[in-house]
Amino acid sequence: MNGRRQSDSPILPAKLLNKVQDVKRTEEVVEGRGLTKGKAEQQNMSRTQSRENGMPNALHRIRQAAIRNKGEKFTALLHHITPERLRTAFLGIKRNAAAGVDGVTWHWYEEDLESNLQDLHARIQRGAYRAKPSRRGYIPKSDGRQRPLGIATLEDKIVQRAVTEVLSAIYEVDFLGFSYGFRPGRQAHEALGALGVGIHRKKVSWVLDADIRGYFDSIDHELLMKFIEHRVEDGRILRLIKRWLKAGVIENGRLEATEEGTPQGASISPLLSNVYLHYVLDLWVQNWRKTQARGDVIIVRWADDFVMGFQYRDDAEGFLMGLRERFREYSLELHPEKTRLIRFGRFAAGDCKRIDGRRKPETFDFLGFTHYCGKLKDGKFRVKRKTMRKRLTAKLHEVKAELRRRMHQSIRDQGSWLRSVIRGYFAYHAIPDNSQAIGAFRYQIEKLWYWTLRRRSQRTRMTWERMGKIVALWLPPARILHPWPEQRFGRYHPR
Repeated sequence: MNGRRQSDSPILPAKLLNKVQDVKRTEEVVEGRGLTKGKAEQQNMSRTQSRENGMPNALHRIRQAAIRNKGEKFTALLHHITPERLRTAFLGIKRNAAAGVDGVTWHWYEEDLESNLQDLHARIQRGAYRAKPSRRGYIPKSDGRQRPLGIATLEDKIVQRAVTEVLSAIYEVDFLGFSYGFRPGRQAHEALGALGVGIHRKKVSWVLDADIRGYFDSIDHELLMKFIEHRVEDGRILRLIKRWLKAGVIENGRLEATEEGTPQGASISPLLSNVYLHYVLDLWVQNWRKTQARGDVIIVRWADDFVMGFQYRDDAEGFLMGLRERFREYSLELHPEKTRLIRFGRFAAGDCKRIDGRRKPETFDFLGFTHYCGKLKDGKFRVKRKTMRKRLTAKLHEVKAELRRRMHQSIRDQGSWLRSVIRGYFAYHAIPDNSQAIGAFRYQIEKLWYWTLRRRSQRTRMTWERMGKIVALWLPPARILHPWPEQRFGRYHPR
């Protein structure tokens, strides 16, 4: 049996009991209604059938047990960390991923894969496996700053991915429908579609664009473990999670202890961060809008970024005040500059001119797109989206620098690379109402390529006429690739 059922309340501090247990956990979509039974089973089965033979049945049993009893605590999960699951986790890691503090790479580990996995599995089962500190790394952010990452060792990545797969079978049942980030089978465009449909169908007049300051670095370890113990009572799994949280980070040869937060870059961090916000934010929002809101309230969350829509301003202001107080209780804080309450919706344009004296409503950014109030040809309201200007500019700077490095490559090599760049960019940004932005991106790439080819020689014969033929041969045209939000939302939520 995957775990025993217990009708007793989980052992949590009184504060957590008052704020977590009394909130009914229900699966929902952005309007506040649950997925249909057939839809839930369809999602579960499709994910199950995609696994290797033998492995999905065990996860399916865990999932079904979690569905049957939302209060069940699972006491025996470690035996699901099998050599087969570890092998699948290993194959899911990028081959060129950076090595951790032990210097072990994917290719080195693969040379004796079966022996390495059997040894790793044996150490896990007998309790001899120990988490190693992460290696500090940095990646550039869109605003020019550096985002710190914790680069785990290869074996830590393998075990974390395997444990995440097992725990996801439980938590995918608990997580609410408006939570999209870092969840299997959910994409950013689904969140964008749900937001657009929610604002259009519900009576939204105010939008809260919220961001949690330093979220991944602020998670309280003790509270996080209490939340996990609400569902998981396997002491060996809990000890693994504690070891990963406390493993520390090595930077410049010095070991820094991690007393709070989850290491960004660790395979299990997205799941842990979702668990934390599920109890701190999602369940609380679900209860608040059912018991305190006067009008319609919608929410879409992607990791630590979430957008909410309100029918009434006093609902929005009251919620924001309560949210700040609740976050303080759980060591979190809203970013003062990135959190805004703005007038937005079908009546925003008229209200801005009549009440605020503004020419047009404010906009907000979410998942790489600027959302603004627009109209159809018949004058009806619609939420429109375009690529964030700073994102587009940053990508063009990145392409310009790489083209300079590839200046003396053949046109074939340059064209093949630029084609992949544009296709990748369009795969995300080619959404309805964004034709102008993706067209501008392609045109700017064309200009950068033209000037790069001209700089290769002082006696260049490259002209715009010749360049046009090269561009037509290598660069894909700018066209919309994604459906309208209503079509995407209706596909996943037919009700």
